[in-house]
Amino acid sequence: MKSFVKFLACMLAVALVFTACGGGAGTAAGGKSPVKNGTYVDKVIYSVSTDQTVALKDVIEGKVDLMFTSVPPVLLSGLSDEDRDKIDVYPVPTGYWSLLFNPIPNKAPYVWKTEAGEEMFNPVAIKEVRYAFNWLINRKKLVDELLLGEGSPMYTPCTVGLPGAYRYNILASKFGITETGDEQKAISMIENAMQKASQLAENKGKLVKENGKWMYKGKPVTIKSIMRVDDPTGRLPAARYIHAQIEKAGLTVEGFERDRKTAGSLVYGGNPANYDWTMYLEGWGSGGFYVTWETPLCQMYSPFYGYMPGGGEAEFWNYSNEKLDVLGKKAAYGQYLTAEEFFSETTDMCAIGMGEAVRVYVVSQNDLYVANRGRFNSRLFYGTSDGFNGWTVRCADVKPDTDGPYKGKRVLRVLQYSAQGSLFMSEWDPVGGQGFSDAYSTAFFNAVTDRASFDNPAVGRLEFAMSTVDVANTKFAPKFVPTGNKTEEGDDELAMGGDIPVPAEAVMYDTASKKWVPAESGQSVATVATGKLVDGYYWHHGEPVDLNDVRYAFAFAYEWAIQDGEGDLYYDAPLSSVTLPSLKTTKGIVFNKDGSITTYSNYFHAPIPRDTAITVGGLSVKAANPGRRTNVPWEIYEALAEMVVHGSKSGTVYNFAKDGGERGVEANVKNPDCLADIKAKLEDFVASKHIPVSLKDFINEDYAIKRYKASIAFIEKYGNAYITTGPLMFEKIDPVTSSVVLANFDKYPYKSDYFPNMFKTDLTEIQYVKAPVAPSADKDAVFEVTVSKYAYPEVERVPLDKGKVEGRLQLPSGGEKTYDAKAIGDGKFTITVPASDLAGLEKGVEYIMVVLTSISDEPPSANSVSFTILK
Repeated sequence: MKSFVKFLACMLAVALVFTACGGGAGTAAGGKSPVKNGTYVDKVIYSVSTDQTVALKDVIEGKVDLMFTSVPPVLLSGLSDEDRDKIDVYPVPTGYWSLLFNPIPNKAPYVWKTEAGEEMFNPVAIKEVRYAFNWLINRKKLVDELLLGEGSPMYTPCTVGLPGAYRYNILASKFGITETGDEQKAISMIENAMQKASQLAENKGKLVKENGKWMYKGKPVTIKSIMRVDDPTGRLPAARYIHAQIEKAGLTVEGFERDRKTAGSLVYGGNPANYDWTMYLEGWGSGGFYVTWETPLCQMYSPFYGYMPGGGEAEFWNYSNEKLDVLGKKAAYGQYLTAEEFFSETTDMCAIGMGEAVRVYVVSQNDLYVANRGRFNSRLFYGTSDGFNGWTVRCADVKPDTDGPYKGKRVLRVLQYSAQGSLFMSEWDPVGGQGFSDAYSTAFFNAVTDRASFDNPAVGRLEFAMSTVDVANTKFAPKFVPTGNKTEEGDDELAMGGDIPVPAEAVMYDTASKKWVPAESGQSVATVATGKLVDGYYWHHGEPVDLNDVRYAFAFAYEWAIQDGEGDLYYDAPLSSVTLPSLKTTKGIVFNKDGSITTYSNYFHAPIPRDTAITVGGLSVKAANPGRRTNVPWEIYEALAEMVVHGSKSGTVYNFAKDGGERGVEANVKNPDCLADIKAKLEDFVASKHIPVSLKDFINEDYAIKRYKASIAFIEKYGNAYITTGPLMFEKIDPVTSSVVLANFDKYPYKSDYFPNMFKTDLTEIQYVKAPVAPSADKDAVFEVTVSKYAYPEVERVPLDKGKVEGRLQLPSGGEKTYDAKAIGDGKFTITVPASDLAGLEKGVEYIMVVLTSISDEPPSANSVSFTILK
């Protein structure tokens, strides 16, 4: 481990020297690429490798330019000095491992009867058994031995060290969970829970402990563990270690070595009632930069979001927790009046999720991404919380090819690792909740798709893309109003409302009558914001993006989320469970004469009002596929919907359920058979001069036919129907060779240097925090802090000279007290807690000091240190 840490230090030092000397990626010969509409690159070629060692060698040798998936630390540690000098390494805290349990039936007596009629006692159906894993696992051991120090123990869905995550991560200390765990405590917790279960009337005489092993009806009580065979240096040995720990508690583990696709199909695509698995060591990427953490908290703890066992599929057994869903929906759908209440209840939500322990976090990884240093004119952009992402590809300034078929062209060659040799895992379904759900799909659609707004990859701030919002004139007047229902305690149930009246000219789409109708009169809302489409956006088939795309997407979302009677064919229950609560916050929209749209909503994101304005006012052409950054033109949504409802030319029965659910086939805009049916449906639309019901009175037949023909031509030329809006477009998709080619889209409204210039910013990095030795209440406690700054995306660090540094002492009440730091010089600061404040703290109790640093208005960097007042 020490040798690898030294290696990374050397890599950083080499990068600094290289930059200082004018070499490396920062100022490569030939300068920057010429500015044009779209991207610097002319093409992007994605390919796949089934061997990470070979993939890394290909980057070093310049056969490919970058490896989009992270590289295991052990591979980098074995490189020669010569090979190290040929690559740039981007370490980012983005990946993490977590244990997901199948807790079926999640209630006493903890027995599940399989379809074969066999009764199975499920030990992880017991909450206390699951919770004990927090102490059973030595997280530090896994970080040191498997990650070679490149990671941190992890206890919640909030990535260690990122802004705002400390609020939730300090819960581990409050619960007594430590990085090394407590094996004996865990075994005792499991033993007590199992003994209690054995005394239940239903289990007496059946659930017994014999010779140190728990048995049920004469057979070992077994945890069925899915292990990732395609992660041989990480999760596979980690799973084996966890298995050995479990066996110490008298439980038996049956391990099943499976690859990514098989594991995903069993765990995320299968019915937990099948009892194929009861434990899986997951691997996740962070998914983006979060300033507030309601999204990962909802995703990883709240059943409504669709990522807990059962996935929200109506035909499956589903883990349920009403409290987590209530808190999750409040956070996700903007139902808090104050930031204080938001943070208080999302902290409660995190605590409940940790206690339920259906998902137990293990470690976060400093994922290591590599690129060939000599191929680029400047440093690559990357997500400071999620590594290489769509912006890495969009902003890459690669040198032109000097020979071969693309001589003179700037071609970016991107390699992804897949043990199966496939980049196509999930269905490319732009409507259903599980479409485009794998990491490989994410790599593609983030590069080719624009949305109304997006998270800045450096600082997480919402930025405008397809839509602008008049933030300055957005109005807020939130308040809680009675819903007319009662709580379980008998009190009036309250929901977000406001004092801004919805005007008479506001409209909504009525799914029953299939018409745009006046919004309900007499309503008042919390927020009103006005947005407008950015001029110059085109779909990749060449037709302009316009308000009809916005209008159709709005109506489509409501149509498929609201059930108008039992026979409503335009209704999808799993989709509705995710989207409807959010849709209900909108109470009316006004189509203004200048082309803008004003939205009246009961959404209010209390921590960041600016985000509220952008979320409410932004104009979206995205109709469905919640949680994914996807969109297609209205005619593709319409074709898919009509194929599902009224059938396809081939006779195939399509739907929007994951993998087609228990009947039918999931829609897929790149599958040749589905693509033929999409094209046939569009041709039917041309012949019948079809106009969608939500666009009647707004478009004419000529306009509609022109759209249909444009999509048909795109499908015929490019062999897919993922027609979207970004600076790159799909030119070729080859499932046989598992390769994808993107081409620059020269009708993109922004120049290739627009976003790179936007993202460049100065950021801080906390390098060192030291608590006082043996602090006592009779003298001030002085904390020592060292902070550097760097100009993202460059690597050179220099001492922080100007900026904000503060300490936040976490109080037992749940609040915090802030102390400004004093600058000493050369990036060194001190934070002093007066003895008078220490005197009010309990002796012998561990406290946490969180240090926050920033330069301007960016989210602060964070680090923490614990201390105990001894006297």
